Amino acid sequence: MMADVLAPARMWPRDVLKVGAVGLRTRPMRAFLSALGIAIGIAAMVAVVGISSSSRAELDNTLDALGTNLLTVGPGTTMMGEQAQLPLASEAMTERISPVESLSAVGRVEDAKVYRTDKIPESQTNGLSAYAARSDLLPTIAGRVRSGTWLNDATGSYRATVLGAVAAERLGITQPDTQVLIGGEWFTVIGILEPAELAPELDAAALVGWPAAEAALSFDGHPTTIYTRSQETQVEAVRAVLGATANPEAPNEVEVSRPSDALAAKQAATEAFTGLLLGVGAVALLVGGVGVANTMVISVLERRAEIGLRRSLGATRGRIRSQFLAESLLLSALGGVGGAALGAAVSVGYAFSRDWPAVIPPWSLGGGIAATLLIGALAGLYPAIRASRLSPTEALATP
Repeated sequence: MMADVLAPARMWPRDVLKVGAVGLRTRPMRAFLSALGIAIGIAAMVAVVGISSSSRAELDNTLDALGTNLLTVGPGTTMMGEQAQLPLASEAMTERISPVESLSAVGRVEDAKVYRTDKIPESQTNGLSAYAARSDLLPTIAGRVRSGTWLNDATGSYRATVLGAVAAERLGITQPDTQVLIGGEWFTVIGILEPAELAPELDAAALVGWPAAEAALSFDGHPTTIYTRSQETQVEAVRAVLGATANPEAPNEVEVSRPSDALAAKQAATEAFTGLLLGVGAVALLVGGVGVANTMVISVLERRAEIGLRRSLGATRGRIRSQFLAESLLLSALGGVGGAALGAAVSVGYAFSRDWPAVIPPWSLGGGIAATLLIGALAGLYPAIRASRLSPTEALATP
């Protein structure tokens, strides 16, 4: 009977949280600053993951829209180290590959520089080149016309040109129906392209029809880049035979590339950068954890009298540990939840500013909050144990 009377009352988890919250309410500024350290680390981690995921989603959307089945064929180098040349029949031979669904080509017109007027010195080329282009080029490379129109079978036979986005900017041309000088011959601009993401070499080019290039610019007819679209499931198989098909006599003089590989490399670089920033966020999180530990140690030192009073009234060591551990967890949880919300807001705001889809992986939010609770538990463990080991007489005797 006496044992039942002296048995300490049971504390439910709700009671432990209430007692733990007392220390935070009595020192709100210190609690805020400690939670802020945790919040900054979590916000950095969530924002990095969210921005990277949004960027990756935009890249995936771009790949889906443009297609990952575009392969390009170009001349490599000969055994003597000289520039090779694709055969005149390379387009027709490549088109015979059964999984190839569409094909187009461009051919660089050597020594045909592009000028705005005939008053510009020949040395000031602005890095612009002239290319002969097939009329079906635009859909093959997923290109778009900004203004004007694209070359067709009719205009491709006359002195008409379509400028790449960079070429138009450097020439100071914003609208069609303007004449430019290409290889010493006047051509009328009938269109201006948007930047070509899968064929960036065409951005700084003036494109003319294949027949017009042969007739007016002495183009030799050899393609310099062949663009192919293949069945999605057969891309690697087509890639394996493209070189030998385009130039059977010298397949080693053919370069086969895949524009989407460059985009994949960009994605890999983004992931590496993400790993670096996550490391920075982890350091910030560690600093926040040290701040929580420091706050809890000071709290124990300042509240020795309170601890002694509670012990003298019957509080067990386990309850003292639970109180300070709960206080540390609450402090970390406040920082974790606030940091997760802040990081998510930054991610969404940045994605909207870049017109990207906003993607925040749920694991980043859950993992961030879980990390703060783990750090809070570790940071509060030593102060909680230290508080529980204080004897009532020692604690009450402390001034």
